Amino acid sequence: MPSFIRVLPELLINQIAAGEVIERPAAALKELLENSLDAGATDISVQLEQGGIKLLRVRDNGRGIAREELALALMRHATSKIASLDDLQNVASMGFRGEALASIAAVAQLTLTSRTCEAEHGWSIEAIDGHLSDPQPASGPQGSTIEIRELYFNTPARRKFLKSDATEFAHCEEAFKRIALSRPDVSFSLQHNGRMVWQLASGMRSENRGSGSDNETENPQTENGLRNAALKRVAALLGNEFGNAAVPVSRTAANLTLHGLAALPAYSRSTRDAQYFFVNGRFVRDKVASHALRQAYQDILHHQRHPAFVLFLELPPEQVDVNVHPAKSEVRFREGQGIHQFIFHTLQQALATPELSGVEVHNTANKNPFVIPVQQKIPLSAAQLKTSYQLWEAQTGSGKWQVASGEAVSSKGEAEHSEALQRLSTHDFPPPADHLPRPTHDSPLLGFALAQLSGVYILAQNDHGLIVVDMHAAHERIVYEKLKNSMDTECISTQPLLIPVTFHADAIDVASVEAEQDALLKLGFDIAPLSPVTLAIRAMPALLKQSEAEAAAREVLHELREFGGSRVMTERRNDVLSSLACHGAVRANRILSTPEMNALLREMEQTERSGQCNHGRPTWFQMSMSELDKLFMRGK
Repeated sequence: MPSFIRVLPELLINQIAAGEVIERPAAALKELLENSLDAGATDISVQLEQGGIKLLRVRDNGRGIAREELALALMRHATSKIASLDDLQNVASMGFRGEALASIAAVAQLTLTSRTCEAEHGWSIEAIDGHLSDPQPASGPQGSTIEIRELYFNTPARRKFLKSDATEFAHCEEAFKRIALSRPDVSFSLQHNGRMVWQLASGMRSENRGSGSDNETENPQTENGLRNAALKRVAALLGNEFGNAAVPVSRTAANLTLHGLAALPAYSRSTRDAQYFFVNGRFVRDKVASHALRQAYQDILHHQRHPAFVLFLELPPEQVDVNVHPAKSEVRFREGQGIHQFIFHTLQQALATPELSGVEVHNTANKNPFVIPVQQKIPLSAAQLKTSYQLWEAQTGSGKWQVASGEAVSSKGEAEHSEALQRLSTHDFPPPADHLPRPTHDSPLLGFALAQLSGVYILAQNDHGLIVVDMHAAHERIVYEKLKNSMDTECISTQPLLIPVTFHADAIDVASVEAEQDALLKLGFDIAPLSPVTLAIRAMPALLKQSEAEAAAREVLHELREFGGSRVMTERRNDVLSSLACHGAVRANRILSTPEMNALLREMEQTERSGQCNHGRPTWFQMSMSELDKLFMRGK
């Protein structure tokens, strides 16, 4: 009887494995770089030719491999990283499968040269078509050099699937950047076709030479040293544009730590090319983390745009399974829901604080040219609130001020402030003031209003120069956040209408009103049928304008009709409140008085995520005096 089951040759087994692990030169580069890091290397250089297809060489100064272990290093499932199941469940190294070098050796001409610190000289071994040569003496410093030539030379069908040299190099460069971002304490260099593309110094070579406590930043082993080195590495690889648009993220809770940089929506991208998420130093694409990150940006980013970030999640190795994918690009968290909430709340909080955009903040004691971030968070202090009301008092003629517990508590001033903001939803506008307050060093973040431009923008002046505010976008965010806060406490303030607003409705809308009374009341609406085709709005949210009552009611009824009250109050809640906020926000071509403009600025300073509207558009920009001087060529 003929036999149909046979044991595959070792070379064919390795070539099959190479199809999973080494799909292109970039995958081989990633595996070699991870091996160098696991070997304790602090200096790694990469040389490529023709996108890594013709030549891929990685040289490091790690521990090296002893002569008697060179052949073992190129065997399948031979590794120094793990020895038992317990080791696998607590993997702290980058590699652990022991199949990358064997797979590469099966589809390329590989030369491994290495020297340990105890050896008088190095040793070299070659692998071609699965055949290993005997180790030969070789010169060189401590460390390892792996040279890969003619990738997939013996599997031409697979080689045809490789793209152009430029495309393959782009993938190699991306793999290089991911590894370099994860280890700022290691120096890296990358050459392609003899041209130096990247040369990155390690954090140990920081130029920071400040005195006193600044010396801590020179040591990459300290927490501050590692963070500063990471910021420098991010700036070098992603550019100052990303750094200028990013806010720092840092939080530790129990055994979880998340730190890094997250770009504001103004730096959003059309693709996910600027998203770097690391788990214990390993770049991964994880569904749990990706969903948490999208949710954190949901309120401030247009749905067709993608955020940019470089974030590092650190947790005990036993809490994450890295043995999920052959390329180790996926992980599985043992407490996925807790990780999701930790990432979501940390990033949401980092993005929520109002920021000062466009003003570079330099530390004179720090010679590091990279400034993180240019958009500095400046919370509105009690002293700034006091100054704001005092200057407002001077222009409006309010009574004397009283200060208690460091805060301004003028009942008349606060009443006028509240009244001015309330007038944004009415048609009662007082005449503009004749005198404008001038900013001082204690001025609020967004300064004081100067004028209104074309009924669309508010022009204001702060300590740094000119502020331009999109008043509709800004007010929309304010109303939206207030509606969300009200919903969280289940008490959206309503205003009864003296004369109910009636409108024609379809029979299905009338039926929706009768069936979804609880949801309508929670959203602040009291709507009742007057006839089979007529509805009457008897009360509506106090934050909305009565002139928008019908449009807002129709919006809510459409949501209830399409999704039902349960989904509207849970997964669709923010979408509904965002639509209502748009109806409640001040419209373009509305002429605002100076107190009303100042009231809007003060509300922005106290509102989370006020830098973007509900659709992800920026609400304001800062133009510094130096930028204005350049426009008019002053000093030239």
